[in-house]
Amino acid sequence: MVYRIFYALCVFGVLMLAAISGLSVISITGRALTDFGLRPVPGDFEMVEAGTAIAVFCFMPMCHLVRGHANVDLFYQRFSPAFQRVIDALCDGLMLVLWGVIAWRTSLAAMEFKANGELTFILQFPLWWPVTACALMAALGCLAYVHKLLETLGVLQTPMAFRPMSAAEKH
Repeated sequence: MVYRIFYALCVFGVLMLAAISGLSVISITGRALTDFGLRPVPGDFEMVEAGTAIAVFCFMPMCHLVRGHANVDLFYQRFSPAFQRVIDALCDGLMLVLWGVIAWRTSLAAMEFKANGELTFILQFPLWWPVTACALMAALGCLAYVHKLLETLGVLQTPMAFRPMSAAEKH
């Protein structure tokens, strides 16, 4: 169930990036063709900033669930499987703590932006809207980090569709 939730969030993030990419193309085309009466989209960069931030918060938990983060395993592969699980559990616990701090601090930032009434320069939409969306995604993301830690500890099982392929399955 957790994997389905975060897979759906990834799809939402992809749609968000596709929308802001289209917006950028339209705005750049408008800038290039001002001689023909077209204009750029007002506030395009504000929408791109907000949309990109929300998309990143949608992607990060799923990236962790499938162990998609970049890692350096210079020595890791030489360790025993038991020691690898210890390292993975420590890393999963650290990621959970860090993601919790991100959720907490982003929530505080959203409340501060709302209290200050800060608006974007061109579109004049409240800054607390996208920051609140990021804070909610971060809070929800903590569920993914807890889930992955429990998987690493052997309490939960990774769904078959999201298990990494073994060397034999790759060939």
